[in-house]
Amino acid sequence: MATLTVPDADTLRREFDEQGYVILRDFLGPEVLRQARAEMEGLVDRCAERLVSEGKIRDPLKQASFEARLIRLYEGRMDDAPKSFRPELHLEGLFDLFFCPRLLDVAEVFLGGEIRLYPNYTVRPKLPDHEATRVLWHQDGGYTEAGGAGGPVETLRMVNIWTPLVPAREENGCMQFIPGTHRLGVVPHERRQYYLEIARDHLDARLGQAVSIELDPGDIVLFHNLLFHQGLPNRSRMVRWSLDWRYQDATQPTMRATKGHIARSRRHPERAVKGAKEWASLSFG
Repeated sequence: MATLTVPDADTLRREFDEQGYVILRDFLGPEVLRQARAEMEGLVDRCAERLVSEGKIRDPLKQASFEARLIRLYEGRMDDAPKSFRPELHLEGLFDLFFCPRLLDVAEVFLGGEIRLYPNYTVRPKLPDHEATRVLWHQDGGYTEAGGAGGPVETLRMVNIWTPLVPAREENGCMQFIPGTHRLGVVPHERRQYYLEIARDHLDARLGQAVSIELDPGDIVLFHNLLFHQGLPNRSRMVRWSLDWRYQDATQPTMRATKGHIARSRRHPERAVKGAKEWASLSFG
């Protein structure tokens, strides 16, 4: 498994090119994690306030644990629980995560000095035994409108980032990768109830090569936009909280209607998002 403690540019490139991913252990600092978790607790507070105002619950359960509160709030109405948060992520406490200089240094190894925070950044509270929050085998490039074998999406220079806010294990739905599949190009995907899934004739013969990506808070995994990956079902009794986002070569188009936000620019540094307050003043996309 491609696992590093201290980033080294040559090793990063080699592992990423060969496997399609690389794990960096204990990469994010405790204050970055504390701020991110506090913002997620704030989002759950707002969910609780809405349920109280709608008369659906009386007790906002403020004393419940971070890992359990969302489940308890939506007990008996789990289909109403949030499956993800996206537009809500323009929060001051997430700036130091998305715009972490050390992480942008790593992204620069792959993308060069013009880096965009791609318009697809998400918090996922994965609920126990909840099909609507189970992400099937897919390539992120398979979701891009301009996807398709040999299509423009294969030219996108992008690095995906995934990190948990609670320990991510097989039991609570950690990610799985199939190493090396990023070299296959975009393969056909089929529509399922909630998500796309790689067509079985491109998937089944490779499932025996899948590896589980178990991470702790502070660990990150970087992976290729075309790598086959999925989230295992959450068989625990707690929420598996995680964040994922993408950095892209900002000299390329996003191939979406949305343009993202400049995270770093060596040519025009004034174009990059300057700080937490500016980030909070912007909108998704």
